[in-house]
Amino acid sequence: MDFETLEAGDGTRSQPEAFSSGGLNPAATAFFFDFDGTLAEIVPEPHLASVEPATLAALGRLHDLAGGAVAVISGRSIAQLDALLQPLRLPVAGVHGLERRDSGGEVHCAPIDANRHGRLAKLIDTFVASHPGLIAETKPGSVALHYRQRPDLQSECLALAEGLAESVGPIQLLRGKMVVEMALAFLTKGDAIADFMREAPFHGRRPWFAGDDVTDETGFAIVNAMGGISVKVGQGTTGANYRVADVASIAMHLNALTAA
Repeated sequence: MDFETLEAGDGTRSQPEAFSSGGLNPAATAFFFDFDGTLAEIVPEPHLASVEPATLAALGRLHDLAGGAVAVISGRSIAQLDALLQPLRLPVAGVHGLERRDSGGEVHCAPIDANRHGRLAKLIDTFVASHPGLIAETKPGSVALHYRQRPDLQSECLALAEGLAESVGPIQLLRGKMVVEMALAFLTKGDAIADFMREAPFHGRRPWFAGDDVTDETGFAIVNAMGGISVKVGQGTTGANYRVADVASIAMHLNALTAA
């Protein structure tokens, strides 16, 4: 079958160490954050997400303290992230690395076949129309199918995604929390972090990445290979070497880092 499913890989652990921000030096660290489930609580519908104002303020202070070496790595599009992170305008990677805006403001996008993308979106929209409660989210280079409000349809959603990988062409299948995403380019959050780490102001620093979902595991793997700090938000088996309990814990560490 011509698609790829991202899962937590070999060497994962169910009990990473508890993370402590004590001793972490923003001036020597490159910070990467997932969005949903890390900076913002997961909500039933994607458009309802928001970041607490205090967290946004702390993220802005960290950006200044770290000399600009703060980026958000998300499955959302860059346009969505900019709207949700206002008034901040940070380096970001959207759609799991299919699009990336560097610290200089230049946007890098993976080449996508527009015809295949349109066909994929139409097929998923047709499926959603006959299954109330499902949500189709079309992004640059991918389409996500959310079944958080219809967990009973998980098997049907996954079967549809696998079938589309056969009929539409090579598709990277990304499974997350109550969502399956079909991407037309084979890039990951780990690839996006690696690209940032080759550039100023991230280059030469120790990478730090926090995320909560299976799609963040590629980021953890890259950060670990660079001798960095990977932080799993919430429960579940992971390749991260540290863990925090929830979104509120990330906010607490952000405030602690920037208050000092």
